[in-house]
Amino acid sequence: MTMSFLITTLIVVMTPGPGVVQTLVAGISRGARAGVVAAVGCTAGVLPHLALSITGLAALLQASPVVFQTVKYLGAAYLVYMAITTLRDRGGLHLPEAGAQVESRSDLRVVRDSVLVNLLNPKLTVFFVALFPQFLDPTAPGYLTDALLLGSVFTLATLIVFTAYGVFAASVRTRITARPRILGWLRRVFATSFLALGLKIAFER
Repeated sequence: MTMSFLITTLIVVMTPGPGVVQTLVAGISRGARAGVVAAVGCTAGVLPHLALSITGLAALLQASPVVFQTVKYLGAAYLVYMAITTLRDRGGLHLPEAGAQVESRSDLRVVRDSVLVNLLNPKLTVFFVALFPQFLDPTAPGYLTDALLLGSVFTLATLIVFTAYGVFAASVRTRITARPRILGWLRRVFATSFLALGLKIAFER
C-alpha cells in the first residue's frame, strides 16, 4: 500500500459530496444513531463500485460513454429528488418522538437513501474506474489480494470519516432544533446542496 493511495483516499472521502450531505442531514435531523446509520449506508454504497472495479466490469463504464452517462444522470436525478424531499419534508428536521417502530422506520429510510446516494455517485464511479486501477498491477500474482486490501482501506476510511461527520452533526443538533428559524434555513441549505450537486453532476464533463 502506497502513501499516495492513502492521500488520494482521504481527499476523495473527506471532500464534501452527496454522501457527506446525506450523513449531515441524518445526524442533525435524527441524532447520532441516524448519523452512524447513514455512514454505514453510504459505506455500503461503495461496495458495488469496488466489486465492479475488481472484477473488471468497470472497464465497461470506461469503454461505453452511454452506460457511464446513464449512471451519471441517474445519480443527478436522485440528488434532485433528495433536494425536493428535503425541502418538502417538514418533519425531516425535528426531534422525533421516541419509539422502536419510529426508529426502525427512520433507520430503514436513512439506509435506503444513503446506499442509493453513494451507489449513484459518479465521483465514486470515476475513482474506481480511473484512479483505483492505477494503484494495482493486474499481472501480479497477488492482484486480487492487493485489490481487496486497498478496497478495504478505502471502505474503512469512508466509514470512519462519515461516522465522524454524522456524530459531529448530532453534537450540534440540540442547539439547532431548538430554533425553528435555523431549522428552516438548514432545510433550504441542505436542499440547495443536493440540488447543486445534482446539477453539477449532470452538466460536468
